[in-house]
Amino acid sequence: MTRVNHKKVRQLLNQERNSITDRQFFVSRILAGHFADIAAAQSKRYAYNRRVNVRIVWEPKNPEGAHTDNSLIWINAATPLVKAKKNRQERYEMVCGLFAHELGHVLYTDFLSSQTHAAKTMDGGWYPERPVCAELSHRLNVDEIEEYRNQGSVYQTAFTRLSHHLHNVLEDGFIEEKMMNHFPGVLGANLKSLRESVWEETQTVAQLVEQEADERLKWRSILQMMLSYCLYGEIKYGETALTDERIQAVFHSLDDLDEGLTCADPRVRWQMVNLIIVRNWRYIKPYLEYCEENSKAAGGDLAAMLDALFDALNGSTSEGAGLTVAVAENGTPALGRGEMRSAKRGMTAALAKPPAAEDDTEDDEKEAEAPEPKDDEEPAEAGGGAASSGRIGDDMDGACFKNASEAPDEPLEVTDKEGGRIPLMQTDSVSTPNRGELEYDNDYHGIGYDASAKDIEDLLNRMAEERLETKRTSQLNELAQNIAYGNIHEGVKMTVHRMSTIDDELRDRYDEASPPLLAISKQLQRSITRQLQDQRRGGKQTGLYMGRRLDIHSLPRNDGRAFSKMSLPNETPELAIALLLDESGSMGCASRAIYARASAIILYDFCQSLGIPVMVYGHSTDTGVALYSYAEFDSIDKLDRYRMMNISARGSNRDGAALRFVAEQLAKRPEDIRLLILVSDGQPADSGYYGTAAEEDLRGIKTEYRRKGICFIAAAIGEDKENIERIYGDSFMDISDLHTLPIALTNAVKRFIRT
Repeated sequence: MTRVNHKKVRQLLNQERNSITDRQFFVSRILAGHFADIAAAQSKRYAYNRRVNVRIVWEPKNPEGAHTDNSLIWINAATPLVKAKKNRQERYEMVCGLFAHELGHVLYTDFLSSQTHAAKTMDGGWYPERPVCAELSHRLNVDEIEEYRNQGSVYQTAFTRLSHHLHNVLEDGFIEEKMMNHFPGVLGANLKSLRESVWEETQTVAQLVEQEADERLKWRSILQMMLSYCLYGEIKYGETALTDERIQAVFHSLDDLDEGLTCADPRVRWQMVNLIIVRNWRYIKPYLEYCEENSKAAGGDLAAMLDALFDALNGSTSEGAGLTVAVAENGTPALGRGEMRSAKRGMTAALAKPPAAEDDTEDDEKEAEAPEPKDDEEPAEAGGGAASSGRIGDDMDGACFKNASEAPDEPLEVTDKEGGRIPLMQTDSVSTPNRGELEYDNDYHGIGYDASAKDIEDLLNRMAEERLETKRTSQLNELAQNIAYGNIHEGVKMTVHRMSTIDDELRDRYDEASPPLLAISKQLQRSITRQLQDQRRGGKQTGLYMGRRLDIHSLPRNDGRAFSKMSLPNETPELAIALLLDESGSMGCASRAIYARASAIILYDFCQSLGIPVMVYGHSTDTGVALYSYAEFDSIDKLDRYRMMNISARGSNRDGAALRFVAEQLAKRPEDIRLLILVSDGQPADSGYYGTAAEEDLRGIKTEYRRKGICFIAAAIGEDKENIERIYGDSFMDISDLHTLPIALTNAVKRFIRT
């Protein structure tokens, strides 16, 4: 049997695939659907019942990388972080990493709590509660913050945005930890690649300080360091001493940051945000004043200025807006790379500890000699505060803030005896500490997820297939316009419809309806497989409808198959089949369209399994003749079986034009036997095309293409059998019982295979 020209299809696919640009690849609906499918598959564990949509854009002038509102993930594939990569695979990994980050927000961010925080803050309150501080200076900061907010809505908005930015820093660290632990495959691996790239671009403290055009911009540097700590567990100190007030401000907030990164309760994260703001108000207040001055000078908005400055942070992403709570987790997550990150945070926390005393005995003596506090004095924190305990930030009442110890607001002094802080680094200028730099695992891709190249290859193939299908539709329409249909069809518009993409609904419908139909196809295949083998081996063939020898053993069967012959070993005659289905409105009666669809599915599978080229078309009318391409001889995307689920009853039927178009395609085939099967429930009926004139047109087409070697079978499945028989004569097949239609058509094909 002549099979589909797979070599030609592969060549076309390779050519089309090589022509796909980066922009076309990344903004493709197929890539977006690929990520949406990943999200659907990975979120099953949480019973997340909403489908996450993905939109990928190409906006080089837009610095934003990605955001989500918990139902749509938006990604900019032209962001500098992505475009800076050398090849498409690396750029794909960056985009996939951005997707993984935003999916983390979808799964683990409590968007509703953010909305609640914004509402309460704009109303002059605190969420989840007003900070309760042990230190007097912090209590005064709370009062001062409230005074600032009470100046008006502009200030309320500014504070709300400031809180949101700080919360996003904590939230980014929280959700990435979750994603790395829970999804170590494609999502975790590509998120790790993204993080490594961002870390490479992360600025040192020295660089941040250099960029402070104003003394009041210290908070921006502090926030960048907090982001670095939350994401990577460490800070790039550069040549800046640990005594720098910015570094110390971060050190004083480490416990609060850790609590926000590890606590599953979103309210606790907002508590930490409030506490960090209170603790760092002496940096935040002048920062807000700077933003207000510059926004007024530029004629802009204070909140917009804050957003712009936050967006400039390296590695930050916008959280977006949403109205859902985080998913409920079941079970304990598996340990993963988050364990390493926790260890790194531990090393950073160790740097924040003050030097240990040289003589513990001497410390004990000093403690014993310390005077008791007077009644009117503030009691000192046990252990001398953070300077001796190393615990920072536990200054609020409640479950998360027990055993409080308060850190000083002023930077810790560096003595010339700095023992215990950093071994062998006893100087007042501290460079990047030992083991404080990010460790790169260059062999990671060979250990974790290493199928990015294959993913790209598969996606490119799908894109190429879709593009070729789109081109094929154009080519078919061009071909339809160049056929001479005859005077009776003059001025009639011909349109070929073919779905370039297959939606999930068609796939689901096929998967539901096809099993019993495919079982029939397999049964029919088995009935002819042995005879095909006999033909190839040669010998006596029995059960033939005609021949020179009468087989007396077959006479009792009384089915006309009473002849036999001796044949030499030979290949089966080459056969090509075209199936043309009437899709007029009357096909909706008595489930005719359903049986026609079932017949097409069975016949298609039968032919595909035996290597018989097959084409399936439907025809109806709208503004002209509408042809529906369900299966072509050379399948590109191998999805034709799903397209046939769209076979249905539509308008009228102008049989002659449709018949000539399909016959013309079949006449170009090289096979020995070319069979055209028509399935119709009535004679032609269209504007200007009916009665005797229409019948003469059809008989003329049949005669013309018979001379070109095409065999016809006209299966009548309606009440208009007599008219169909009159038109097609010896090609007529009466299908009175629709249940027999699929088997009858397939058996008709089997007769030609035996020829």
